[in-house]
Amino acid sequence: MTPESVFSAASTTALLAWLLLIVRPRAAWVQTITGTIVPVAFAVLYAVVIAQHLGRGEGDFNSLAGVAALFANPWNLLAGWVHYLAFDLLTGVWETRDAAKRGIPHWMVVPCLVLTFMLGPAGWLLYQGVRKLRGSDL
Repeated sequence: MTPESVFSAASTTALLAWLLLIVRPRAAWVQTITGTIVPVAFAVLYAVVIAQHLGRGEGDFNSLAGVAALFANPWNLLAGWVHYLAFDLLTGVWETRDAAKRGIPHWMVVPCLVLTFMLGPAGWLLYQGVRKLRGSDL
């Protein structure tokens, strides 16, 4: 497998998980897939890629230039991408669970989910605004 083929498979898996989260967020099987199965798969993939490729090449986490050099390796870049996919999805799952608990209508959460999928923290921030708008604490 190449980093590109793993990237494509992981990205497609994430997209399908997000679509399930948008369309059927409160179904137990969707929560299991999006909140457990896919994140665990991403975590395993991340751990395998890191174990096999981190430290092979230039770069470090001590400066922006060091991180850029680290991510010049396609396998390390893939690991970073999978890291984003996993944590953004977990954030989206949390948003849907929190919204259900607080009685926030799902239609209000969908834009937050889309933004969380595309821009991570910006979607979470929008969800915090929705919570505030609905009278929930930040």
